[in-house]
Amino acid sequence: MVKTTHTAIAPIERILGQQARVLNRSLLPVSQSVRAEWIEIEFEEAAWPEEHARLNLFPIADGQFCLQLLYLLYTEEPGNALVCWLEFKPEFFEQYPLDTLMANMPFRFDKVTEQQFTICTQSITLLEQLQELNAPTGFIQALQHTELVVHLLRRALECVTIPFTACPVPACRFLAYDSEREKVMDARRIMEQTLDQPLTIKELSRKVAMNECYLKKGFKALFSKTIHEYQQELRISKAKILLKQDGYSVSDVANSLGYSSISHFSTAFKKATGMKPCELLA
Repeated sequence: MVKTTHTAIAPIERILGQQARVLNRSLLPVSQSVRAEWIEIEFEEAAWPEEHARLNLFPIADGQFCLQLLYLLYTEEPGNALVCWLEFKPEFFEQYPLDTLMANMPFRFDKVTEQQFTICTQSITLLEQLQELNAPTGFIQALQHTELVVHLLRRALECVTIPFTACPVPACRFLAYDSEREKVMDARRIMEQTLDQPLTIKELSRKVAMNECYLKKGFKALFSKTIHEYQQELRISKAKILLKQDGYSVSDVANSLGYSSISHFSTAFKKATGMKPCELLA
């Protein structure tokens, strides 16, 4: 992985919101027709989006277009995420007949298209390989990167092309098994018991021995909330109780619930309740 020296900056803030702060960018060697990079992002604690992928298509001219893929994945550090940003330039698509592209895409090429989709297990595996890749020469590494990003493009197009009517709750058929539902329930119990040190989704999935994607989908299906949303609700509810007790300061409550700073706690609390924490102090 080499540090980027180019001046073109992907509009991450426009896509993810101004609450996303770029910490580092690393350019991947691929080819002149494909640009790829890893971007380290930090989010404000009250503004964590759910892990997801996005496909953006921009018409350049008649029969010419640019396609961008974004994958947002959280790291072990709470609030920190890795973004894999891929840009397929017009030259990439020129190797394919236009009628073939038009016939197989789930969108038109005469308008800007933005589609969000869930990161599947197969895509996560490809992203991990892309991040950990090590080759004996630069050219071999570029070839390996090219294979992986093209595979990611194919998988992304399959995700947005295949109709979801075949499975009303994608990837949730596993919930038909009592053992799998119990794992999701266990995850909720663990969250309720670790409010002082909130776990990342990766840590939670390891504790209940369930794939991250399945855990996120299963949790949303059973409780109608994302894991992050539920975790925030638990912490804010506990904060209300503590703030009304004698002897607790705003700082004490923030620390006891694992917030990284008083400002992060105050922002999250006000967003959830419309009040400042100090307004509830006993």
